Amino acid sequence: MLSIIQAAGWPIWPLVACSILALALVIERFISLKTAKVVPPKLLEEALAVSRNAVPAPDVVAQLSQHSALGEVLASGFRAINSDPRCTEADLRATMENTGRAVAHRLERYLSALATIASAAPLLGLLGTVIGMIEIFGSQAPAGGTTGGNPAQLAHGISVALYNTAFGLIVAIPSLIFWRYFRVRVDDYLLTLELSAERFVRHLNTIRGR
Repeated sequence: MLSIIQAAGWPIWPLVACSILALALVIERFISLKTAKVVPPKLLEEALAVSRNAVPAPDVVAQLSQHSALGEVLASGFRAINSDPRCTEADLRATMENTGRAVAHRLERYLSALATIASAAPLLGLLGTVIGMIEIFGSQAPAGGTTGGNPAQLAHGISVALYNTAFGLIVAIPSLIFWRYFRVRVDDYLLTLELSAERFVRHLNTIRGR
């Protein structure tokens, strides 16, 4: 691999940096977007059960909000009721929606960076290709009054062009695939959060009406 990088010349180094950054982002998103950290399967039912008769104590609410994105949204509804038992349904929804927007922003973190890498990597590869072509044409320029090109310079220019083109695609294609995968995963999570929040609002209005 090192020999390939050396043969590709300096234009490949930005692509190497992009590949390292893309790998780090993919690993980070896999860790952060685990289902247990976003929408634990039984959390909504547990929150409904613990508040069947009344809003739980603040320490229970704080514990609910610590471990998942869904917990944060549900806990914001509890806090709204605890701070103002007479708050309107519109205020309750607004509080949970604001928390949901903050959670959505966190779930979408770094996806734009991954998309940028997927878009920029082929362009960086094209830049390396152009630089390689420039070296090829430069090697064909007459030198010392003689005609003909430098075969070594010609070979180097071709390797720079081809290696950079290939490496740009190697970086861009997985980045695009993972960006699309994470985008769909986040959209699914956001839909689950929205439906759970809607059900929870109705539940809170029910226990307040008792």
